Amino acid sequence: MAGLSNKHFHFVGVCGTAMGSVAVAMKRKGFTVTGSDANVYPPMSDFLRAEGVEIHEGYRAENIPADADVIVIGNAISRGNDEAEATLERRLLYCSLPEVMKEYLLRGKRNFVVSGTHGKTTTSSMLAWLFQSAGKDPGWMIGGLPRNLGRGAEFSDSDINVLEGDEYDTAFFDKRSKFLHYLPEIAVINNIEFDHADIYQSLDEIKLSFRRLLLVVPRNGHAVINGDDPHCLDVAEKAHCPVVRVGLGESCEVQISEIDYQPDHSAFTLEGERFRVAMPGEFNVRNAAMAATAARLGGLSAEEVRVGLESFEGVARRQELRGTAGGVRVVDDFAHHPTAIRQAIRALRQQYPEGRLWVIFEPRSNTTKRKVFQNELAECFAEADVAIIAALPDPEKVPEADRLDPVQVAASVPGGGGRYVPTVEEIVHTVAAEAASGDTVAVLSNGGFGGIHRRLLESLGQ
Repeated sequence: MAGLSNKHFHFVGVCGTAMGSVAVAMKRKGFTVTGSDANVYPPMSDFLRAEGVEIHEGYRAENIPADADVIVIGNAISRGNDEAEATLERRLLYCSLPEVMKEYLLRGKRNFVVSGTHGKTTTSSMLAWLFQSAGKDPGWMIGGLPRNLGRGAEFSDSDINVLEGDEYDTAFFDKRSKFLHYLPEIAVINNIEFDHADIYQSLDEIKLSFRRLLLVVPRNGHAVINGDDPHCLDVAEKAHCPVVRVGLGESCEVQISEIDYQPDHSAFTLEGERFRVAMPGEFNVRNAAMAATAARLGGLSAEEVRVGLESFEGVARRQELRGTAGGVRVVDDFAHHPTAIRQAIRALRQQYPEGRLWVIFEPRSNTTKRKVFQNELAECFAEADVAIIAALPDPEKVPEADRLDPVQVAASVPGGGGRYVPTVEEIVHTVAAEAASGDTVAVLSNGGFGGIHRRLLESLGQ
């Protein structure tokens, strides 16, 4: 595939953040690029068209140009998709997005791959900004919107790329984890827990994927791992590359110490250097320490890291204050795994110590829709004053025997603060009727949740 210079690539699912960004990067390299998607709307559609990428709305076999040399099939595309079926029936050359990235955007570069169950979006955003702030003009691909960078993905002519490394599978025809394609010089593993219950049967299967990631890190690269996480230590035990452990424990080569938590920032010491990041909570200190360590291995000075961390503005939908109405703050957060939920609640407590903390949770992810975390979900809301559990979206997509029981989750929250309130309308009514000035309402969902943030602010304002 690497020899297909000046050829035609057709992207199926082109309006996804990563797909669109790679399509534009390929167009800028001189390739002919077209694409199609069921969801063609701004800002991605405008971005693609401005770059000269022709887009078809909807999936149809006739969208595939007769002269297309390679069909790039997105991770969201399943069998039954008209263009995927036509590609198979016509025996066309097809590949996944990570394969295209590997051959045309990552080969020969210094690739920093940030992985782990939690914190990889924030850590990869921090790391990309550290290089950008230091004038290194990195490329990046991140599964969120870093405020400093303005978009989730960009590929430059620099020799540095920062990639959020997802352990999810690559495509319907390639069930390996996406991060295995990214040619890492540095592999960061923040932590390892069970997740993605729709494709993994056990924690051991997930750990096998991370072992495979470390198998492709060269001897002149590094693995930067959470030295306090036994699963990370286990995965890295037989790594062929140098391993750097980062954490609070005394056995860590890079030890985090002298942590100072404030409502509007956190400060900490790393290898005798003092750093500060404008984000509260232990998990953000750990994220910053991992990013700082990877950046130092990438050649940045302590002062460059210090300046970058202090100017880092965070990621959209991570403890994002959406507004205040009636004296009540409404915060948006992406947390959906029990560990991430617990950490988010703890950080919000530090950030907003006054008033009651309301937490509204939508069990939307493929894992939280399943009963695998039935007990853990209830426990993780213990530090909230009120925990509202919404109904499962599209519950029929999970067999009833495997399905989470949100009523039971709410009833089992320690301290009796749990409530099952199924719909957005009922949740908005409940909060508007009972929340008082000084309270904080945190909405935890990895989806749009029916525009609940706007509706809460409107109702609280009345």
